[in-house]
Amino acid sequence: MNQKRFAQIIEGCRRQDCAFQKELYQLFYQYTLKVGLNFASTLNEAREIVNDVFLKVFSKIDHYNSEQPFKPWINRITVFTAIDYYRKNIKNQLRIDELETITELGDPADIIAQISAEELRDLVQKLSLAYRLAINLYAIEGYDHNEIADILGISVGASKSNLFKARAKLKMLLLRQNIEKSQASY
Repeated sequence: MNQKRFAQIIEGCRRQDCAFQKELYQLFYQYTLKVGLNFASTLNEAREIVNDVFLKVFSKIDHYNSEQPFKPWINRITVFTAIDYYRKNIKNQLRIDELETITELGDPADIIAQISAEELRDLVQKLSLAYRLAINLYAIEGYDHNEIADILGISVGASKSNLFKARAKLKMLLLRQNIEKSQASY
């Protein structure tokens, strides 16, 4: 899409023109859904997040600086909307995962090299929400522990602990999956 057309879409959204809002929604639905899935436990939760994202986008479109790229702006809204969703709907339901003892059964780096991005995403989805948030905010979105602590309203130590435990749990899941694949091939 050329910049002139995109500028027209943004201007139409600023006028609250439904046709332009629909066009912007269709342009960025898949992208925001993909980001939302990094934080959500289910596809339905991710869709709820996406709907909330676009409500915010349309209500705050006047704050968007047209001289800046749009994708980082909507990405930031998506990440913070997912965090808001976590705070409102899930935080009180979190259970504390007991970290199982991890036995060295293989090098996770070797295992990661053998799996697809989709398989890795599926494994991350199996983590508790707190651990998923830690992985996504730190490793994917690039926030540091101070920023994560501020965003989630937790201590810096809790952020570091959640990331450590998330990595350990992910390592365990990778090793388990590798063992299951090995046993299936016998």
